[in-house]
Amino acid sequence: MKKFNFRKVLDGLTAASPVGSSGGGSGSGAGGSVHPGGTAGAAGTPREEIQETLTSDYFQICKTVRHGFPYLPTALAFDPVQKILAIGTRTGAIRILGRPGVDCYCQHESGAAVLQLQFLINEGALVSACADDALHLWNLRQKRPAILHSLKFNRERITYCHLPFQSKWLYVGTERGNTHIVNIESFILSGYVIMWNKAIELSTKTHPGPVVHLSDSPRDEGKLLIGYENGTIVFWDLRSKRADLRAYYDEAIHSVAWHHEGKQFMCSHSDGSLTLWNLKSPNRPFQTTIPHGKVQRDGKKPESCKPILKVEYKTCKNSEPFVVFSGGLSYDKPCRRPSLTIMHGKAITVLEMDHPIVDFLTLCETPYPNEFQEPYAVAVLLEKDLIVVDLTQTNFPIFENPYPIDIHESPVTCTEYFADCPPDLIPVLYSVGAKHKKQGYSNKEWPISGGAWNLGAQTYPEIIITGHADGSVKFWDASAITLQMLYKLKTSKVFEKQKVGEGKATAEIVEEDPFAVQMMYWCPESRIFCVAGVSAYVIVYRFSKHEVNTEIASLEVRLQCEVEDIITPEPETNPPFPDASSQLPPVKSLSGSTNTVAGEGTMKDSIPCLSVKARPVRMPPGYQADLVIQLVWVDGEPPQQITSLAVNSAYGLVAFGNCNGLAVVDFMQKTVLLSMGTLDLYGSSDPYQRQPRSPRKSRQFAAGLTELSDSPVSLELERCKSPTSDHVNGHCTSPTSQSCSSGKRLSSADVSRANRRGPGRPPFRKAQSAACMEISLPVTTEENRENSFSRSRSSSVSSIDRDSKEAITALFFMESFARKNDSAVSSCLWVGTGLGMVIILSLNLPASDDLRQSEPVMVSPSGTVLTLKGAVLTFACLDCMGTLTHQPYEVWRDPHSADDGDKTRKRKLVMHSPSSSQDMGDHQFAVICSEKQAKVFSLPSQTCLYVHNITETSFLLRADVVTLCNSVCLACFCANGHIMTLSLPSLRPLLDMNYLPVTDMRIARTFCFTNEGQALYLSSPTEIQRLTYSQEMCDNLQDMLGDLFTPVETPEAQNRGFLKGLFGGSGQAFDREELFGEATAGKASRSLAQHIPGSGGIEGVRGAAGGVIGDLTRARIALDERGQKLGELDERTASMMASAEAFSKHAHEVMLKYKDKKWYQF
Repeated sequence: MKKFNFRKVLDGLTAASPVGSSGGGSGSGAGGSVHPGGTAGAAGTPREEIQETLTSDYFQICKTVRHGFPYLPTALAFDPVQKILAIGTRTGAIRILGRPGVDCYCQHESGAAVLQLQFLINEGALVSACADDALHLWNLRQKRPAILHSLKFNRERITYCHLPFQSKWLYVGTERGNTHIVNIESFILSGYVIMWNKAIELSTKTHPGPVVHLSDSPRDEGKLLIGYENGTIVFWDLRSKRADLRAYYDEAIHSVAWHHEGKQFMCSHSDGSLTLWNLKSPNRPFQTTIPHGKVQRDGKKPESCKPILKVEYKTCKNSEPFVVFSGGLSYDKPCRRPSLTIMHGKAITVLEMDHPIVDFLTLCETPYPNEFQEPYAVAVLLEKDLIVVDLTQTNFPIFENPYPIDIHESPVTCTEYFADCPPDLIPVLYSVGAKHKKQGYSNKEWPISGGAWNLGAQTYPEIIITGHADGSVKFWDASAITLQMLYKLKTSKVFEKQKVGEGKATAEIVEEDPFAVQMMYWCPESRIFCVAGVSAYVIVYRFSKHEVNTEIASLEVRLQCEVEDIITPEPETNPPFPDASSQLPPVKSLSGSTNTVAGEGTMKDSIPCLSVKARPVRMPPGYQADLVIQLVWVDGEPPQQITSLAVNSAYGLVAFGNCNGLAVVDFMQKTVLLSMGTLDLYGSSDPYQRQPRSPRKSRQFAAGLTELSDSPVSLELERCKSPTSDHVNGHCTSPTSQSCSSGKRLSSADVSRANRRGPGRPPFRKAQSAACMEISLPVTTEENRENSFSRSRSSSVSSIDRDSKEAITALFFMESFARKNDSAVSSCLWVGTGLGMVIILSLNLPASDDLRQSEPVMVSPSGTVLTLKGAVLTFACLDCMGTLTHQPYEVWRDPHSADDGDKTRKRKLVMHSPSSSQDMGDHQFAVICSEKQAKVFSLPSQTCLYVHNITETSFLLRADVVTLCNSVCLACFCANGHIMTLSLPSLRPLLDMNYLPVTDMRIARTFCFTNEGQALYLSSPTEIQRLTYSQEMCDNLQDMLGDLFTPVETPEAQNRGFLKGLFGGSGQAFDREELFGEATAGKASRSLAQHIPGSGGIEGVRGAAGGVIGDLTRARIALDERGQKLGELDERTASMMASAEAFSKHAHEVMLKYKDKKWYQF
């Protein structure tokens, strides 16, 4: 039987089929590819000609590092010898920080909140207690910490833990008031238990409450101080298993702190009081103070204050002790900010904080609790910040924080990531940013200085840019998996400040953050930077090293959708919000000023949302505003938010679009070249037969609140959701409210792109921004998935009638073949729309640079229209060899340079596309990716060479063409959590991994890929998560990460002296092993707690073996430490022998001197 080659038949069919319909069917979410042969059209390029070097072996996904402030912190711990800090969070995460560059993130699998953290001081280990009543032991002697053991309590809830210094027995207090003891090495519960009913007096009738404090006496390790919530304190003798003393106070206890001599301790209480107790007279405290209480005139007790949640009592050898506490402020000042109080002698200093205090720790010189503590700093963990106060200076300045924990200073609304950018940018940005640094910090080194970090093999420069809700933009140095702030730009400074009282009128949606950054576009080579704001404006910035004082040029652009304007509302159709306006709060608009709706006052027209400063403005070195472009109101309707943005420095043009149309502006001549509705861009090439809708159901009312159905319920729902939250990519529809109220079948433009963003940054939700959004994606059910692409964008005309506004979702300037018959490349603007259409506009630039400032630039439709399924996300261009063609750019020169003359006026352009067709080749490849599929076209023939249906059941959120290993690929992030890479130009799938389900819009709106296999997204409102999809970087990651543990010698305990040793404490050595071990205490009940072996034992060693500290290295370090200790022991023995010999000799001399004297001669 003759063999039948199905592939050849398929190739033949697809090559012969029209471009619009060439597509491979794909059943699952992964999609399928169709590769037509090289016979179609003038391209004539069989794919064998281009050798694609990338294979699936080049790709692997792993998280690299997390930057920013730990989200929702709950616990704090510090290792005073290793000098590393640990922070636990409500989501079960732990962040461990050392010197800059040493920053480690680990996560409990359970996701339970971290209640408490305890370092095994100088042991390279950490114990975490979680809200699910589990204890975990983390191994920190590897670059990625792992859990060695876990112990899950079944019948009791953990409330407090205490691990004495250099002890292997952990005390665990519970909600029932019992105290259990855990062996840290084996993580097995001891049979020794201190039951609450044995600890309190028999005559006590009530339960003492949960254990809120545990600590051993600094004077005697065999005595344990137990604090119960109701005010009971028990001093328990571990040897005799009975209470030595009990103390009672009528206010609840929050914390307890010892004096280092072990004779006194201090308690903090719920009435804002501090009590000082002496072990010799436990009947009542010998001192009670309410530090912030008002003293009563008649000598009564000062009035109660807010609870003191924690107190620390630290002694100094040469000065008064420090008492540091949080809370305790008086109730009569309700607006007082959270504060930390430092009492030193008679001086009381109150440090007010910007955020509530979660926890604090006093950092001391010694780890030994029975020595003078000598505190030198206080680390204060706030809800949204970490500060360290210098105690060594009388004014208590704070240390300058070297960590990037202020990413969320204003909520992050968008991000961009640039790897392998020009190396001179980082020092230049740092030099202009350094001038704005705050003064008044402590002059001492940052005290959290543990761990070790080296640059590693990766040396190329990386920059991350974050846009924020207050209009600020931050540039960060992200090289070698670190993050350091370089420069901050405040975009709001170009506008007049809004007066109080404006902005409270009827039609505002972004009154809280009118300057929020929505999209950013940066050209690193020319240093042109462009920002699109939520109030429908674009600002073009140029970089200068010189300060200038100049006026800001501004333009106003009118963009409106002409199709709707043809239709006149009929009187019988429901007017704009007939009854709803009376029963609902006023709807907000984009403008900060009063926006009055037609029918209620004067109609706004041709005015922008914000006012640009008219006077000359001082602009410091750095980015300086060159031009502000604002969209204006049209017939009482506010301008729609911008959905796409592109700038080209070589052409001197900026283009931006929204759901109404496209605008192209010449920022060199400061003129508007094009302001056109999307439908007009097609000209005669419009593939759709669009019918104007009649009659119009409702007026477009405040950006995003359009096409509302008849029911006021949908208006209420839409208002609650925040108008901008639904029209990601600027689609002026409200899919959620429509589907809820009217029940009509929605167009794909409505549903599939709801909560999905285009190539730049979409609108975001009011002041909360991308960082705070917790919106679940609507495309979850199978029905919605079908709806999301229920019709083909090229077939159904009726759905287009319902969605006549076609958003501009992608823009791209490039040297390209604009038409089929072109023999040479020319300047073009590629425009992608929300309906999957690609329109190529021709740009006619002046022939010579001399004429660029005077001759007009012409923008005209080329007549070329290409189609894809789904909204267009990104474009790229490859030359005939398959190499990525970069956009043309102008080499940066300082616009305010001191040099004058022809040199400064002459622009140096890099076009990237040689003019001779021999070098360029006679064709190029255009790569276009939409939310559903990717296509590669051969130009100028416009033949679709390759198509890959990426997903049918979901949609892409982000797609970028990136370089990796001197080759190029298409990286995609899908709403179902898959990260995919496709080869170029053949679109072969190279990687498809289910990495991260998109649970909220924050991830969707901040995810971005960059070159060299790197990507990032905002994992929480305060943290940036970086990841790599490169196998090479995964392999080298161990060398790039910092070491948390470094071999450091434990400081020696102070010599207490002969008399203090004799009279100052228990002479009897305390052997915990003998007391708590199985031989004496027996086994604990199996049902009480369950031991779970951790994965850190095998996996941790395996992971660390590739890094610096492998198993052998750890063994060698352990031997070194043991050798050091033996050497120290030898030295100590020798010195003791020498001192004993000297003492003997001295005693002999004294004896000889007084041997023959009588008693009365002394």
